[in-house]
Amino acid sequence: MGAPHGPPGGSALSSTPHGVDRWSEAQARDWHAKQPWRVGCNFLPSSAVNQIEMWSAESFDEACIDRELGWAAGIGFNSVRVFLHDLVWQRDPDGLMARLERFLAIASSHGIAPLLVFFDDCWHEPQDGPQLAPRPGIHNSRWARSPGAQALRDRRRWDRLEAYVRAVVTAHAGDARVLGWDVYNEPTNCFLPILERPQPGKAFALLRAAVRRRAAARDSLALLDEAFRWVRASRPEQPVTAGIWFPDRRLEARLAALSDVVSFHHYRRAAHLEREIARLRRYGRPLLCTEYMARTQKCLFETHLPIFQREKIGCWSWGLVDGRSQTKFSWRDRAGGAEPETWFHDVFRADGTPYREEEVALLRRLTGVGARTRV
Repeated sequence: MGAPHGPPGGSALSSTPHGVDRWSEAQARDWHAKQPWRVGCNFLPSSAVNQIEMWSAESFDEACIDRELGWAAGIGFNSVRVFLHDLVWQRDPDGLMARLERFLAIASSHGIAPLLVFFDDCWHEPQDGPQLAPRPGIHNSRWARSPGAQALRDRRRWDRLEAYVRAVVTAHAGDARVLGWDVYNEPTNCFLPILERPQPGKAFALLRAAVRRRAAARDSLALLDEAFRWVRASRPEQPVTAGIWFPDRRLEARLAALSDVVSFHHYRRAAHLEREIARLRRYGRPLLCTEYMARTQKCLFETHLPIFQREKIGCWSWGLVDGRSQTKFSWRDRAGGAEPETWFHDVFRADGTPYREEEVALLRRLTGVGARTRV
């Protein structure tokens, strides 16, 4: 993720004050100038195994969300990136809207502005209803794709996807509590469930996945384009984006050309981050790093946060509290393993104590414990 992709291309599209089309570079820079330095995490409450469990009526855990967002604010986080799910809306649209409103109220009470995500090609096929327990030792063992392969291939189901997106954006298009709209997480990513497999079968499975990715790309990219159109049709006042995540020049160009602000994912060392920032600056738009921080990959708070602060780039690490998503384990850990000595993601243990006190001290120092320093 975040490997060099070649030179950027394309020019800015037309724009209007209401955001019907892509923002101009000037509009994007103006928005960015008015923001504090955005620092946060990708948030799933520790009581939820995936997005479906987070947002379903029977498992929406307000107390946990309030408690854990309070911990986030206490270390200076002023934003979270949060994934919604289309199946929850399909089953209970009014309920999802009410729970999203409650979530936004809780986040706002802690000074936290969410970046909301609609679609996602990562990890496992979604199943509606009560979710399975996590597989011990497996990173994101029940994370659910949205909309999933069947709905992605069947264009007859896209009417409900459009209704879902338009309903959410229309309700919050002028809502100052919402930082922005992250339309589609890692489109065409079908690799992650394979990483936990042992060799020699893993290499062959990855090769097959690469072939399958090319075959499935048409549907993912078609939904990407449509989803951006659906979001913009609701005239949001917030920026719209989708993150660059893979060394595919055509995919990067498409993601950047659709986005008001350029977002990207990064799980590599600091030297590579410096090169990536310099390369992405050539798009002429503010940058947001919507995923980073993987300790065993040498992608660390202490190496990356000072760079993001210096370069005025909003940044969201993966994970907050050790819980049912099990993201203290890495992408490659296999089932049944003991707790790793070095956690992959997450900041706090379940009781709110920091995994590493020195990381929390660094976050508090760099953020001013939630101070809203203008960038």
